[in-house]
Amino acid sequence: MIEVENLSKTYGDSRVVSDVSFHVERGEILGFLGPNGAGKTTTMRILTCFMAPTGGTARIAGHDILESSLEVRRNIGYLPENVPLYLDMSVRDYLSYVSALRSVPKNKRAERLEAALDAGKLEDRADTLIRKLSKGYRQRVGIAQAVIHDPPVLILDEPSAGLDPRQRVETRRFIKSLARDHTIILSTHILPDVQETCSRVVIINKGRLVAEDAPENLDKRIGGSDHLSLVLKTPAPDAASQLEGLPGILKARRNDSLRSDSQSTARGEIEFSVDVEPEVDAREGVARLCVQQNWGLLELRRARRTLEDVFLELTTSDERLEGME
Repeated sequence: MIEVENLSKTYGDSRVVSDVSFHVERGEILGFLGPNGAGKTTTMRILTCFMAPTGGTARIAGHDILESSLEVRRNIGYLPENVPLYLDMSVRDYLSYVSALRSVPKNKRAERLEAALDAGKLEDRADTLIRKLSKGYRQRVGIAQAVIHDPPVLILDEPSAGLDPRQRVETRRFIKSLARDHTIILSTHILPDVQETCSRVVIINKGRLVAEDAPENLDKRIGGSDHLSLVLKTPAPDAASQLEGLPGILKARRNDSLRSDSQSTARGEIEFSVDVEPEVDAREGVARLCVQQNWGLLELRRARRTLEDVFLELTTSDERLEGME
């Protein structure tokens, strides 16, 4: 449904987007991530035909952004970070206005209006002035205007920005429901939104694509180790070195600062972080050693890296970035 091929954008001597390629299948929600200045907004502006690329191209719903830009725009619904709303219009009037701008045939405008209100769960707010709506409902109006012309592709930029936790959960569910009929690119800084809604993630940094995979696979893709969190009551002074002697253990370290609350300190609890070779389950061996040495095993759990951990590693390490070119 979306095919991006070697997309590049240059301003003078500055290369903002550099040979970015990815694809999005029909009905898929793709998370599009990157730090500020990474080239996300530029890429989305190119895909929505707001600006032309310096090199490469993309196809949206079978239409080339350079050769058929008008057809591309007809097949895209776009929600920018700052939702374009007329605050003194009612929801119904605003969506009717957008349907005319989108060249929805007159005999289908009433039908599409009702479909957009239903998509945004806005039926009970249809005659409310937009300025009286909460931030969450304004975001819904923004998404409703993006689907009013029934496009196969949606590009959503920060749809959860400024929402409270409850509203973010509702927005995630809403976006997932849209995937039944649309292909979606979701750009956001709120990583739990990506974890909960996206089947695949593209991460760019300094204009270059640095990772593309399912969220749960990104940690393995960059060769990260697994981790164990271990809490002991009476560890030996050399407990870390003994743990490192076990098969599959890469490194063990005592983390006195991680359990600094008064109750834990009073109980003498000590936490250890243990790095384990990928694909190795070392929990049984670690537990056996702790029991044999009478260290008072209180807690043993696997602590996998989060999407945030992976994102930070991919976008803050120049050495890692250079190694993936």
